[in-house]
Amino acid sequence: MTKTTTALETPLGRQLDRLAAFEPTDAPVLSLYLDLRSNEHGRRTWETFLRKAFTERPLLLKGDARTSFERAAQRIRTYLDTELRKSAEGLAVFACSAEDDFFEAVQLDVQVDADRLFIGSVPHLYPLMRVNDQFPRYAALLADTNSARLYVFGLGTREAEREVRNIKTRRSAMGGWSQPRYQRHNENFHLHHIKEVTEVLDRTVRHESLNHIVLACDAVIRPLLMEQMPRHLADKVIDVLSLDIRTPEHEVLRETLEALRESDGNTDAAHVERMLDAWHANGLAVIGPEDTLRALDMGQVEELLITASPSQLRRPVAVTGDMALGPVDSGTTAPNGQEDADRHRLADHLVVHAHTSGARVRFIEDAELLSDVGGVGALLRFRI
Repeated sequence: MTKTTTALETPLGRQLDRLAAFEPTDAPVLSLYLDLRSNEHGRRTWETFLRKAFTERPLLLKGDARTSFERAAQRIRTYLDTELRKSAEGLAVFACSAEDDFFEAVQLDVQVDADRLFIGSVPHLYPLMRVNDQFPRYAALLADTNSARLYVFGLGTREAEREVRNIKTRRSAMGGWSQPRYQRHNENFHLHHIKEVTEVLDRTVRHESLNHIVLACDAVIRPLLMEQMPRHLADKVIDVLSLDIRTPEHEVLRETLEALRESDGNTDAAHVERMLDAWHANGLAVIGPEDTLRALDMGQVEELLITASPSQLRRPVAVTGDMALGPVDSGTTAPNGQEDADRHRLADHLVVHAHTSGARVRFIEDAELLSDVGGVGALLRFRI
């Protein structure tokens, strides 16, 4: 018997598409990121940050730009007072009052790295795209000999849950059955159960377009499950954990997400090595901000590899294309002044340009992996 429950939510990818398509404007666009979690004393520190940012940042603007900023800031305050979920742990808000009162908010069940306010001609999407990368959508399957629970997790929360339950086999033979016959009965039952579980997993992965699977099963069912799993599913399995079928959902999420991140870290190293090997061989790869920017401008990039810490990016000797100028001077509340603001702006330009050109974006969490190449590089579709 299969039971399905699904949470209907707008995928973050669609919101990123809309935000990335925003045309540059000569009015300030506010991009606000807040860590909504309370500190160890139960206080919401983001409120202090917001009062300071909304008081100090307008002083750097004049005339219509300042008026537009203040109107957008008031719209954000109203939203925080009236529409913020108590359960939300992170928030991204984008607002520009001069552009038909443009306003878009993303409430998250996961935290953002820090409280930041960015001001520019377009929405600043790097932190939101990184959150999307840190908490991908994936399937987590728990199974034993007669039941299974299948979750679809995304952005740190359950999107869907499916259950498969079958009648339990008895622990001892009944009615004078011989032990071999009883053993065959159990094996046939387990095989039928696993086939049903695999079919449910296959349908879910296909329907949800998932690329990652984490399994959790006991020693009895594991070899049978792997044997029955088709190749296209087995290739998506990143780890097999030992979790009881009764493990609470929040623990399943924590354990499987940790497995996903460990696997992703190993994959990061492999992708960086592949990029560097291709570059050394004068192949389909570039390294460093300058060459990566040029490759993006020419539509060559297949996969962008960029440090997860914008402060680790090397500022390019010269900027090209639409990085050079913008109608609004960009600014940020990042603590290290204009130099840090420039790096954040560069990071944002790189990932948004890659996103809009259809390239994959891979955030490299270990800063050392890209430290020798200025924090960024790319694998290419073609050479010119």
